[in-house]
Amino acid sequence: MTVHLHWFLPTGGDGRTLVDRHAYAANPVDRTRPVSGVRAPDIEYLAQIAKAAEQLGFEAVLTPTGTSCEDAWLTTVALAQHTERLKFLVAFRPGVISPTLAAQMAATYQRITRGRLLLNVVTGGDSTEQRRFGDQLGHDQRYARTDEFLSVVRGVWRGQPYDFDGAHYQVEGGLTALPPDPLPEIFFGGSSEAAGPVAARHADVYLTWGEPPEQVKEKIDWIRSLAEREGRTVRFGIRLHTISRDSSAEAWRTAGRLLDDLDPESIAAAQAALGRSESVGQQRMLALHGGSSDRLEISPNLWAGVGLVRGGAGTALVGSHAEVADRIEEYHALGVEHFVLSGYPHLEEAYWFGEGVIPELAVRRLLSRVPASGAPILVASGR
Repeated sequence: MTVHLHWFLPTGGDGRTLVDRHAYAANPVDRTRPVSGVRAPDIEYLAQIAKAAEQLGFEAVLTPTGTSCEDAWLTTVALAQHTERLKFLVAFRPGVISPTLAAQMAATYQRITRGRLLLNVVTGGDSTEQRRFGDQLGHDQRYARTDEFLSVVRGVWRGQPYDFDGAHYQVEGGLTALPPDPLPEIFFGGSSEAAGPVAARHADVYLTWGEPPEQVKEKIDWIRSLAEREGRTVRFGIRLHTISRDSSAEAWRTAGRLLDDLDPESIAAAQAALGRSESVGQQRMLALHGGSSDRLEISPNLWAGVGLVRGGAGTALVGSHAEVADRIEEYHALGVEHFVLSGYPHLEEAYWFGEGVIPELAVRRLLSRVPASGAPILVASGR
């Protein structure tokens, strides 16, 4: 089992600070006006990140879903025209579109991009966000609906008329005339009791946020046992930020600077908003730091500072390139195969990781494909 490395497209904005803090501010920023230090997620900037990720050897880029970012389907199919091999891990919410339509969209996407689609199913752990999409179902009901949704998607992909009669969907003769080739891998996350069986039945890759290794192992054991009961094998991935530098001290200084412009009021507002989430995974993230910035290194080289003001993935691997590679190797030994990474700003951090950590992983023979080295440096003479 080798390591698969993926990067992130910040379609809600990027910058040298924790730009996500604006989403939970008491007085939300006016998104129509530029904010100091924040980069707009325009197609030119996102294309820079996508091209860098491809050049550096990342396999895919995760593109988020939600009302605070650009649509993942449209953005990534546009970026596919700027790249050649890079895959796109498209996050989407199964409750807001028809499963037959989603199956058709995926099939079309695969043909347009020549097989570069991966799917990240986001059931949704925040009723407030779900209601913005017109979704009124409660937490556990949403997972039950996702279960049916993915059953229909996989049924329609068979290329024959498919019928389904469930509590949430009734489909007669569902069909994708030309099934996607290859079938997109389905990434799925969820830490609640309602999520586990859905992952076991449908996920190709179960994705967890970056908890300490012992907690990640518990999740792997849990999902693996559920999948065995279904007669399936599920692979595992982890979602983390990274701050990798030539020295450990430099990396930790960079982590500290990310918190420099966070006042206690901003942290408190973000924590209050995130604390209302129904997501079990989000509550597990909050428990790692307890809302305090005093003890944020919760495990060797695992820093919970991002989660003070960012929802979702709230931890970062911080250290020298070798130390970050050590932690990746540690998670890999537990059974983690896919690493979905990010950093602020995403363009520069892609290079720090790609030029620093990826060579370390290659030396340890953890990569199936070693990125080609850059072109030789040309030194001009005669001047």
